[in-house]
Amino acid sequence: MRRLLHALLFCGVLVALGWMPLEASAQSGGLVREIIVEGQQRIEPGTIRSYLLIQEGDPFSPSRIDRSLKSLFATGLFADVSMNRKGDDLIVNVVENPVINRIAFEGNQRIENEVLESEVVLRPRIIFTRAKVQNDVKRILTLYRRSGRFAATVEPKVIELPQNRVDLVFEISEGKLTSVRNIRFVGNKQFDDSRLRDIIRTKETRWYRFLSGDDTYDPDRLTFDRELLRRFYLSKGYADLKVVSAVAELTPNREDFFITFTVEEGARYRFGEIGIEANLRGLDSESVRQTLEIEEGKWFDSSKLDKTIDDLTETVGTLGYAFVEIRPRIDRNRETRRINVVFEIGEGQRVFVERIDITGNVRTVDDVIRREFRLVEGDAYNSAKLRRSRSRIQNLDFFEKVEVERIPGSTPDKTVIKVDVVEKSTGSFKFGAGFSTTNGVLADFEIRERNLLGRGRDLKLNLLLAALRSQIDLAYTEPYFLDRDINAGFNVFRTSTDLQDSSSFDKDSTGGSLHMGYPITENLSQSWRYSASVTEVSNVDSSASSFIRAAEGERSLSQISHTLTYDKRDSRVEPGEGYILRMTNDIAGLGGSSKYVRYRLDGAKYYTVTDDWVVTLSAGGGQIIGLGQDVNLLDRFFTGGDDLRGFANAGIGPRDNASDDALGGEWTYVASAELTFPLGMPTELPVKGKVFTDLGSTGKIEPSSAAVNDTASLRMTVGAGLIWASPFGPIGIDVGFPVLKEDFDVVETIRVNFGARF
Repeated sequence: MRRLLHALLFCGVLVALGWMPLEASAQSGGLVREIIVEGQQRIEPGTIRSYLLIQEGDPFSPSRIDRSLKSLFATGLFADVSMNRKGDDLIVNVVENPVINRIAFEGNQRIENEVLESEVVLRPRIIFTRAKVQNDVKRILTLYRRSGRFAATVEPKVIELPQNRVDLVFEISEGKLTSVRNIRFVGNKQFDDSRLRDIIRTKETRWYRFLSGDDTYDPDRLTFDRELLRRFYLSKGYADLKVVSAVAELTPNREDFFITFTVEEGARYRFGEIGIEANLRGLDSESVRQTLEIEEGKWFDSSKLDKTIDDLTETVGTLGYAFVEIRPRIDRNRETRRINVVFEIGEGQRVFVERIDITGNVRTVDDVIRREFRLVEGDAYNSAKLRRSRSRIQNLDFFEKVEVERIPGSTPDKTVIKVDVVEKSTGSFKFGAGFSTTNGVLADFEIRERNLLGRGRDLKLNLLLAALRSQIDLAYTEPYFLDRDINAGFNVFRTSTDLQDSSSFDKDSTGGSLHMGYPITENLSQSWRYSASVTEVSNVDSSASSFIRAAEGERSLSQISHTLTYDKRDSRVEPGEGYILRMTNDIAGLGGSSKYVRYRLDGAKYYTVTDDWVVTLSAGGGQIIGLGQDVNLLDRFFTGGDDLRGFANAGIGPRDNASDDALGGEWTYVASAELTFPLGMPTELPVKGKVFTDLGSTGKIEPSSAAVNDTASLRMTVGAGLIWASPFGPIGIDVGFPVLKEDFDVVETIRVNFGARF
């Protein structure tokens, strides 16, 4: 009896829930006569019926009705769905989700509407769902956190409109910029916190970092910082280094972060035995041993391993081995703290370049990128050439990002090289103002487009207005003239120079030139230039030297120049290793009034003593010989100033006894030894110190007359200075003191200059 009562009670519950009639009807063979849809506004009833897993004529089944409910909800079209049985009819009642009429953002000042619109998924005329709104809120918050605003909040507001439409408004409170208050390191014994802070990208908040975003917290940047620390320690010999953790703690007011890096440095290793195993037929390992730049007993440096692999790959490739694979076999001895390295040279997989795909270049044409490749379709794949190609594309300075990857081709022996770039602005308008000892107070204007029409062409207009020199210069360069690896172009100029202080006259020049250059090898290049100009010497002081008065008037020049440059520097902007040699020959006389042969040889060698401590040894000299006439005053060498710090412009060399005017020399030489070093300044204030010694001399080939002071003796200076890598280019302040000089030389202790020395 009790069981019967329980069964009746259970059936009553099922009846109350609406399932008992369905199940009973199903058990009794009841069928769905008609499906009636109610509540719809935009969606056709037939569309709703198509989502159901039960159709007219099917038996009433609770499981199929349950799955139909889930199917309707899964469409995202409905805010609510219910199903009821009325006789033999199935009533489907729906409440449609509204349609978004408009999306707006309020309160955003740091991030533009266009950026937010590209981040959110919802759009006008899309079905509104709360889940999608919450996902978009998360995306907006992520965007703000990437920009360093962890205190930002986003509140979505829904404004109901007629016809089941809504306006969606994201009310944003951006909050204060969440900065990095402190960065500390745990476990570091060999390098102090300040040294490691210089290595990582994330920086502590300081007033001078207002133009940088590196002092805001970014989790992706923190991951990159861990890799930077690892590379740094490996380059210093700490092969057991572990970056245990990088923890960022947010203050309760959500305005600052405290970041803690925990490291385990381990022991420091030196290079042990260095060997080469050549497994290629006909290749003698000794023939490529000279390529090795790592030495036994030196501190271990992982970056030198990568460079050695590249050098070996290139060297073996030049010997005719197209498919090469080089693997370093490393044997670490923790007892002796030595790392033995054996470079195994074997035959790599025979793979050819099937295709080079380039993406991301909206303005730059494909050919500009393709011509920088050291590989073309059909070539044997070479990883060293691929890395060099990537470096050449980056050196174009047209792109913010260059990613080059190798993906499988259509067959196992083919590969596709995929290049993805992100373009950056290549047009610029620059304005500079300052002071230069050479030119006095100056203002410098420059308009330039380095990627004209997306073809890598360089067009520049420069205007310099200074107290002692004014110049206007228009220059154009075609990097691949006639679709060949030849850069060619022209420039036209007009300059006015005040030389009253050094030589008692003014000089005005108008002219232009045509130039072309091309690489002979990867490091050796050759260039040619034809120059034509007219120069006028005017405003000659009445007390000026007779030699200067003789040069008064106009002089025309027609000159051909030839230059050979061998450049093995690791960087053209801020070299730390390598050397450069340059030889220039000028011949004037094919037209014009000046006739001479002039040659000059310059070179510089760079050594990195330790971190950012760089020694530069440079030297240069030249000679000019008149062809059937004396060398014109304007064509001579005037030494001093930037060439020989501690002396004024044209401060040494032949000088008139009476007027003290500089007359220039027909030969010259200068040499310099300089050490640059960091001053411990933040990276945002890139100021370095330097100490230097310069020496040199200038004189005439023929013995000077009694009216001219010309001893041709050696001059020498010592000094120190500062270098600031400013937004307007390198600015230097030098303080030089002559050690060896003549009484008639003009000394200049303090000198301010713009630009690099070599």
